[in-house]
Amino acid sequence: MDMEVSSSAYVKQSKVKGRPLYHGIKRLFDFLASLVALILLSPLFLWLAIKIHGEDGGPVFYSQTRIGKNEKPFRIYKFRSMVVNADKMKKELLDQNEVEGAMFKMHDDPRITKVGKFIRAHSLDELPQLWNVLIGNMSLVGPRPPLPNEVDQYTDYDKQRLLVKPGCSGLWQATSRNAANFAEMVQLDIEYINRSSVFFDLYLIFKTIGVIVHPNGMYGEDEKS
Repeated sequence: MDMEVSSSAYVKQSKVKGRPLYHGIKRLFDFLASLVALILLSPLFLWLAIKIHGEDGGPVFYSQTRIGKNEKPFRIYKFRSMVVNADKMKKELLDQNEVEGAMFKMHDDPRITKVGKFIRAHSLDELPQLWNVLIGNMSLVGPRPPLPNEVDQYTDYDKQRLLVKPGCSGLWQATSRNAANFAEMVQLDIEYINRSSVFFDLYLIFKTIGVIVHPNGMYGEDEKS
């Protein structure tokens, strides 16, 4: 990790209430950037769709319920990177979870397809989330949206990461990524919320682009949460 985590333990309420200028600029940028990206990346979407469907004949996209701002559920969209029955197989793999806390990750997850390994390594599986950004239930930058069963295990401290709109990328994705355990991820999310600004968001977007080009680690999980 190339950025020191603040010792601040809790979200500053001034960072989640008010700030109309920041939130207005953030939403406008999210909308315009996701719209342009969806148009420009449409040839890549088509190529990935052909590769994913061609491997096993399964669906190209994967949707899943996630928990967003203020614990509101929504559907997230991704390119499918696992076998069709991955959710059912998870029960047999729970004892191989390699991280502590309210999330599941493991190296060499047998559910990941050959194409899935490539698109996960470069975060291409997450490109359909640009649609989530466009319609407004996600942002380009923010905490990753957790699964409902993960939130069921959250403490009040952990739930602080749900005070803002979830994002495609954030502080932990752009720095430690999968090297962080759950507690460190929560701390980094709180750090992001307390430092959030237009320029900090732009910084993290560029950092994320660097991670996509030069991946810094990958775990198998439920279609990479």
